[in-house]
Amino acid sequence: MKNKEKKLFPLFVDFTGKKAVVVGAGEIATRRVKTLLPFLGEIQVIAPKASGEILELAEQGEVIYQKKCYEREDLYDAHMVLAATNDTKVNEDIYSTCKCLGILVNIASNQNKCDFHFPAVLEQGDIVIGINGGGKDHKKVKQVRQELEIALKGSREEAE
Repeated sequence: MKNKEKKLFPLFVDFTGKKAVVVGAGEIATRRVKTLLPFLGEIQVIAPKASGEILELAEQGEVIYQKKCYEREDLYDAHMVLAATNDTKVNEDIYSTCKCLGILVNIASNQNKCDFHFPAVLEQGDIVIGINGGGKDHKKVKQVRQELEIALKGSREEAE
């Protein structure tokens, strides 16, 4: 078997009723939480301080925000964990804990320590499209997402 360039397989997973733990509550964590909201049963955000958007989502009951530092036990009942901190030691501990427990993990600061990547998500009605550029060309991914959004709107208008 020849060596192949690493490519990610697009996989749609049912996380209805499942729990995600997000460690960190800054800009990257906020973006990812907002992407996950329609798909997960529960999102728990753990950080000593949070962005205004995370605080607002918690106030609305959309997420559970715990104002505290990460502890390993925070991960035990998670199905998915996102580490979006600026502390390498914390991120490393999250990664190793998740790998030992068999929990899907994404370390925002280290593409090599991710069981999955975050796609650009486009949702229109029952259609969900995920677009991923392998972490190489974010501008192209954004452009493709925008073009698909326009195309989907056009096809929806034609159907009406």
